[in-house]
Amino acid sequence: MRLGWIDLLHFRSYDRMRFEPADGVNVLVGPNGAGKTNLLESIGYLATLRSFRGVADEVLIADDADEAVLRGEVTSQRGSALVELEISRSRRRRVLINGSKPGRTTDLRSYVRVVAFLPDDIDMVKRGPALRRGLFDDAAVQLWPAAAAEQRDYERAVAQRNALLRSGRVDRFTLQVWNDRVAHAGAKLMQRRRAAAEALMRHAPATYAAIAGRETPVELEYRSTWGGDLSDEDDTADLLAEALEASEGVDRERRQTTVGPHRDEPRFLVAGRGARDSASQGEQRTLALSLRLAELRAVAEVAGEPPILLLDDVFSELDAGRAKALAAALPGTQTFVTTARVEDVPLEGRRWDVTSGKVD
Repeated sequence: MRLGWIDLLHFRSYDRMRFEPADGVNVLVGPNGAGKTNLLESIGYLATLRSFRGVADEVLIADDADEAVLRGEVTSQRGSALVELEISRSRRRRVLINGSKPGRTTDLRSYVRVVAFLPDDIDMVKRGPALRRGLFDDAAVQLWPAAAAEQRDYERAVAQRNALLRSGRVDRFTLQVWNDRVAHAGAKLMQRRRAAAEALMRHAPATYAAIAGRETPVELEYRSTWGGDLSDEDDTADLLAEALEASEGVDRERRQTTVGPHRDEPRFLVAGRGARDSASQGEQRTLALSLRLAELRAVAEVAGEPPILLLDDVFSELDAGRAKALAAALPGTQTFVTTARVEDVPLEGRRWDVTSGKVD
């Protein structure tokens, strides 16, 4: 997969810019604040229709503009696609693929997939469970684009159930309707997370060993906190429905849904110990990198080719040994690397100097 070119208009710090990257490694060099991460963010958005920084679309529009426009040509084994996006402060986002509105926005992923390594990835190991759930959800969407709609279905169902609980007018029939919807959407979501965890586990021990330089047992555990059985979708839905009924009193009191996959707590383990509490800083960073590399390899298996790779200031956080090990483990795919110091990047490729609003 590769990006042929991208045009930006009023996107973040770029008023108007065209970028035609090399097929291999592209090293984006510039001081902090020059716009390196903004450019990576635009490439990620063109492929995924969301910011890898987790911000709302309106934040991506330049301060003095009413809309931002992104256009680019992406190529995969399926062929080439011209992707055109308009992000507006006052209208719904507009998406065109080869001049036509796609039936589903997930259709874009059949042309291009992107995996991003970010400095904050270590937080999914050392902080709370939401970021670990996010890893499985992100991987599921990369592996099976339909998972994005399933995640939205669950979020909407929980939001509607919460709105009912907050209203103070909770009748038994309406609550049962939303219990059923949350249970069925939640079961689908959990099955995807379980499958994503299994896909990552096929690669994580090898990718951890490649970066750490030694074989170390690595485990990813995805279990429900309410006793759900992940072996079968129907059984999971039934058990979640029972758990929602059992929690009705607490949920009415707190006015929110207190059980379900949005409260589950995945665990990462290194050498049999919980990585969040027992792993060293170096082990935590190595695990975070190895999980992204495992995601990349899993996506390549499904897609039949490696995805585009985004590395945002990753090498500056690593010692020389781990940096070289990570570089050696990367696939030969189109890669974008940001750095303030080109000597920190142990990869050969095309160098681009990034200054405010310009890439040369």
